[in-house]
Formats: sequence, structure tokens, C-alpha cells
Amino acid sequence: MKYRDLQIQTQREAPNNARTEGFAFLVRAGFLTRENVLTKLGEHTINHLREVGNETLQAIPTIGNDRETFFAIPTGDIEIAHCSNCKYTERIELARFMKLVEAPFDTVAPLPLEKIETPNCNTIESLANFLGIQKEQTAKALMYTRISDGKFVFVVVRGDMQLSEAKLKAQVGDVRAARAEETESVGAVAGYASAVGLMDALIVADDLIPRSPNLVAGANEAGFHLKNTNYGRDYSAEIVADLVQAQDGDTCVSCGKPLSVLRAIQMNDNFENILLALAETHHDDKGLTFPHPTAPFDAYLMHIAGKELDTLAKAREIYNELQDAGISVLFDDRDERAGVKFNDADLIGCPVRVTVGEKGLREGMVELKERKEKENQLVKIDEIVEKIKPILYS
Repeated sequence: MKYRDLQIQTQREAPNNARTEGFAFLVRAGFLTRENVLTKLGEHTINHLREVGNETLQAIPTIGNDRETFFAIPTGDIEIAHCSNCKYTERIELARFMKLVEAPFDTVAPLPLEKIETPNCNTIESLANFLGIQKEQTAKALMYTRISDGKFVFVVVRGDMQLSEAKLKAQVGDVRAARAEETESVGAVAGYASAVGLMDALIVADDLIPRSPNLVAGANEAGFHLKNTNYGRDYSAEIVADLVQAQDGDTCVSCGKPLSVLRAIQMNDNFENILLALAETHHDDKGLTFPHPTAPFDAYLMHIAGKELDTLAKAREIYNELQDAGISVLFDDRDERAGVKFNDADLIGCPVRVTVGEKGLREGMVELKERKEKENQLVKIDEIVEKIKPILYS
């Protein structure tokens, strides 16, 4: 394909909005605009990646499970939990982790229920600060209404945990936040709610709750809480299940090592994300270094105008020869200075660059350079194909 046909516009400087090196090089090399819109070169590359298919993922250090594949990147739109030891990987809202019962819950017996005054303590943080306790010694209440039948759903998780709505919905179906009148109808008081004494509510508890005695929970009365609430004695739930979201440092459910929470983008059939992941993985200080077969073209062909010999005509012959041999070519036939073309070739990052110059032509040679190598080599024109193919398929 001709350079002009793709209307490639390269840039010498990284865009101001570039948050990663890979994105910066995709813009500078003309695959994307500064607004993250695919150019003609970008669209050609995406179509090429679709044709190559799963081979693209082999060129990227991905992580995932049997359903999804991810590429970890600080600007990713997905949070995942990942174990670097056993490679367990899952979306954060679905990730499982090992819930260990530790102090103060490991040896404590249930204590008598006690109602206490807790003014202006309508959050877990304010409650823990007021009582001088840890957040894990409290019970957090979350209230929803099930969409399918209007059933009030009262959720109990420990105060140091964060509810995963995805896990909740897997247990009870789709829900929405409960309205004030719905909360009042079951006897709960927002900010001071607990499962103790509720009427006509579906109570759902995280599986840590039965193993966490003497939690402070709401008294369903503004300004008051209950000390020493205990699951089974003071209330019970229709559903007890894993409902909370994993956090960085939690224990991997598979191997017992710490989990890391990472930002990532989803791979699989999202070829625009695959293009970004390739750029993040394969670049140097000069530009992109896409490997075969992920590169949009196998070879970057350019000519340097001569004073006596027609280098452009010979480059056209070589272009046709390479194409006929099944080697895809980006043919830079512009009337530009050699330095500009060399820089653009490095930016775009084809595995091989072929340069047709007057000095080499006098001896029946052209210059061949692998993108990742520093040195050039002169090869005979009639040996170009047999020299390039081993580079691509090594």
C-alpha cells in the first residue's frame, strides 16, 4: 500500500493528552488522532489484527481467566484482582478471596445486646471514631428493592468491607436503591439501620457476618446503635453468601498469596484495545516495534532520490516483487528528505525497512534494516525476498 493512500500524518512530539507511551506513539505514528480516533492507517491495522486473530495476543503479556483476557495498564477502564503467584485473575466485582477470621473475632464469645446513644453517627467512619473501635467491629447496612417483584432487600456486610453489587445481583436478581418510604415500611432508619427487628424484608448477609461476633449495628432509631449484635441470636438471613469486593492485599482464594488490584483493559475481540496493548508492549525511544504478524505491514519500503539513477522506478519494481512474494509493504514514495522518511519508518515500526538509494543501486544492492537492530546491511536486489522472510518468521 502507498504511504500517500493512507494519508499518514506523523508528529515529532507526543500529544499533550498522552497518558501512556504507547498511546503517544500511536498518535505520533499516525494510527490515532489526538482525540483517540482511528485514522486510515489505524483502521487498516485493526482490520489486519482481525485477520491475524488470536496470534495477536501471543505478542502481549496478557492475564486472565477462561472467559476474559486483560492487559494491565494504569489508564485501564476495568479493575481486576490478580495473583502474581498462581495467576488467578478476575474482575474486581466478581473476585473471590480467602476470608480469614482474625482478632478480635477469633476467641470472642457473644456478649449481651446493648442499646447506646450515638449522636451524629450515621456513617461507619463516624461511628467507629465515636466509639473508638475498628471499622471491622461494625455491621454495615445497605438497602435495595428487587426490581422483579418490589421485595425490600436488606444487606449486611462488615464495616470494613465494600459490597459488590454484582455478587448481590447474582444472589437476588437486579436491584435498585431503596426509596425512603420503602425503607420506613420495613422499620429501618437510614444511617442507623440494622437487620434486628425488620419486618417483611429479604435479609442477605455476607458470609463473614456469622463469623464476626459482637458487631455494632444500627438500632433502627435515629441517634442510637446496638452493641454486640450477633448473627443467629439477634437476627438471621435468608441468604448467606460471598457479597463483598476484594481489596488490594487480600488473600488469594487459590494459593493463599496476596492479591493485587490492577487497572486493565479487556482484550478478547476488542481490537482497538489490542492495538493499544501492542503499542504499550512493543516500542522503544524512536517509535513502535510491532512484531510480525501483528505489524500492519511486513516491510517499510522507501527510496532516496538520486542525481543520476531513477531510484523511485526501481523502488516500484521492488514493491511489486515483494507484494508478489506475499510480503506486505508500506511504500513511502513521497518526495521527502531521507531523514524524514527514516524517522517515520521508525515511528510506524514495521519489522523491516528497505531503502533504495543511488549508491547501492550502482552495485545492484539495497539497504535492509531490521527495526530492532542498529546496523544496516546491503543485500542484492534479487535476494531481498529470501533475506526478509527469515526475519519475519524467525
